[in-house]
Amino acid sequence: MLSAVQSAFWDNGYAGTSLEDLLAASGLGKGSLYGAFGDKQRLFLRVLREYDEANDRMLRTWLEHADRGVDVIRRFATGVARDPSGEQARRGCLLANTAMELSANAAEVAAEARRSYAATTAVLTDAVRRAQREGDVAPDRDPEVVARAVLAGQLGLIVLGRIGQDPETLATTAEALVDALLSAP
Repeated sequence: MLSAVQSAFWDNGYAGTSLEDLLAASGLGKGSLYGAFGDKQRLFLRVLREYDEANDRMLRTWLEHADRGVDVIRRFATGVARDPSGEQARRGCLLANTAMELSANAAEVAAEARRSYAATTAVLTDAVRRAQREGDVAPDRDPEVVARAVLAGQLGLIVLGRIGQDPETLATTAEALVDALLSAP
């Protein structure tokens, strides 16, 4: 049920998702929806946190199972460009979409975005350190600075995807971003 609610918010944004959309997505009546989740904002924050936690688990799993640390960084940064149809890129990332829509006026959303991006940066920092040990990233690069730059670049790619950048250009840009940020020794 929450995945359907998440999809409604993801597709329409917070402001564009009506109570009727939430009732249809959840299959609940108005009283049951409010009884289970409180108001729209609390439901949205729960969905957003679950999304963020799932992404964190996914990144940690990638790092745990990757052959090389650099593979995690490359996969993270280029993921938005992997769908040749461009549909995933146009949908964007729920957190990035939300941060752009609500962070200026919703302190709880801004705090959740900062928490989630800090967690992502921590995993990417670990991946950069591993890539340095494996000889794929110059040892003199600050791992946390590189990780933040990879995240910032990936967020830029998400914006380009959302505005309909053609998939081939998006993929080329993503690869150039990773190559420039990692600059192997």
